Amino acid sequence: MLHITSLDDGIEIFKALGSDVRIQILNILLENSNMSMKDLAAWLNITNGALTGHIKKLESCGLITTSAESVVHGNQKICSVHWDRIIIDLEKQVEDENVYNTEVKIGHYSNYDITPTCGLASSKALIGEVDDARYFEHPDRYNAEILWFTNGFVEYVIPNFIPGFQKITQISITMELSSEAPGVNSDWPSDIEFYLNDKPLGCWTSPGDFGDVKGLFTPTWWPENWNQYGLLKLLVINRKGTFIDGLKISDVTINDFNLDYRSNIRFKLGVDENATHKGGLTLFGKSFGNYGQDINVAISYTPMTEDEI
Repeated sequence: MLHITSLDDGIEIFKALGSDVRIQILNILLENSNMSMKDLAAWLNITNGALTGHIKKLESCGLITTSAESVVHGNQKICSVHWDRIIIDLEKQVEDENVYNTEVKIGHYSNYDITPTCGLASSKALIGEVDDARYFEHPDRYNAEILWFTNGFVEYVIPNFIPGFQKITQISITMELSSEAPGVNSDWPSDIEFYLNDKPLGCWTSPGDFGDVKGLFTPTWWPENWNQYGLLKLLVINRKGTFIDGLKISDVTINDFNLDYRSNIRFKLGVDENATHKGGLTLFGKSFGNYGQDINVAISYTPMTEDEI
């Protein structure tokens, strides 16, 4: 997912999308996951030389990625879509509003209560035994770059180091998520619930547990029939409500929490035992999946009034 917050930031994206051929390329790749340049050129009925310019334009602005794959007679370039969703948010921030950015490692949860199937892994190896919830207490879990479970939750403390005498006006959280199926299954819905300081924010239904192709950052030692990548989701809590990828999921607003520079902020996500779709949860960090990131957080803030101080 790509989040564009100003027209200036989106200029190169808009230029890249201003071509019928490049739109065709994206549609073809979305339908086929990935494709060689040779096959793309044949599909579009254009020369390889003509296709190369379009591919470079799409790749330069991050809309697609390319990789080399060995074949019998040498190498061929494989193309795939990088961003699965583009959100354009042109709403101007409140004057004098600032942003504090931080990230939370996948293994740095402060609390949990989960049931198998479950497990954790660092970039180099599994942590303990799979399907044994006791290993969520293991000291090595701080190095975890991926975790998964069927039911329950993990909770994180979000670092709050905004300047003194400031109040929080918005919290944005991006994370790569999928369901957790026995093996992998792209059609395995799961209702993932989000909470802030124990208050329910709303739910997003993950469509599946994806393993059709290797994640861009997933280590080579990782088994092929295990979770490979997820979808990058943007959760925003602001004065208007709570949103996932720009779509409102509840009327819970940031004002309901009265957060400021002194506040403890706890973010919890999980799958409830009574959920309609109990398809588990997988959370991807920098060394797994398609996005090369942990849980990224942006906290917007503005000065407190005298009454609020």
